[in-house]
Amino acid sequence: MKISLLAQDTETSSPSPSSTAVPNFNHLARPYRWLEYLTFGPFLWRCRIHYLRELANCRNALVLGDGDGRFTARLLRANPHIRITAIDASPRMIEALHRAAAPHQGRLTTRIADLRSWKPLNPGQFNLIVTHFFLDCLTTAEVAQLASRVAPSVAPNALWLVSEFATPCTFFGRTIASPLVASLYFAFRFLTGLNLWSLPDHSRALASAGWSMKAGHSHLGGLLISQIWQPRHHDQP
Repeated sequence: MKISLLAQDTETSSPSPSSTAVPNFNHLARPYRWLEYLTFGPFLWRCRIHYLRELANCRNALVLGDGDGRFTARLLRANPHIRITAIDASPRMIEALHRAAAPHQGRLTTRIADLRSWKPLNPGQFNLIVTHFFLDCLTTAEVAQLASRVAPSVAPNALWLVSEFATPCTFFGRTIASPLVASLYFAFRFLTGLNLWSLPDHSRALASAGWSMKAGHSHLGGLLISQIWQPRHHDQP
């Protein structure tokens, strides 16, 4: 909750065939960072960068729904060899991303698209996918559909970096995490028109699309999780 050498290759895709309107995050682009810190302090950011060192060998990344682009900018700084294609439905978020990543525009391509229908074109192009607090804007079925659509564009050794909210099956999960997540959905429904009320089962969705979890770490008692996934066949001898 929220690769080419063409520095500002920004495109708009055709409208989504989905009957559900695209949530409008435009007016949250500028205050996004401060709203995040007011609600969760540094923990969402720590969740995003927990596995940053694991991405040193990645060269071609697909970043989906990165919000104001702070992680994309950090990844470009940390890995001087990586090229990134970033997709977001919000033109204002894409603008914020370009401001954050201004020194590295030569390695950044952006596109404006509804990720419930967007489909990459080049087979085997990406060896990294990044979704930070974006899958919670989709249903479980939509996460599985997204994973299936991007599969042809993913290299055999690709990694999928996920940061998400979670509701652990503990006393903390029942009494704190679940009501907090519900309140976040209520707020985003009011602020953006997001038409969801609960977290998707992204683990089940990714597993059904042929991914397996390589590493995982929880933060804030399990309210936040950082994960690395990889294609299941890459695990097999």
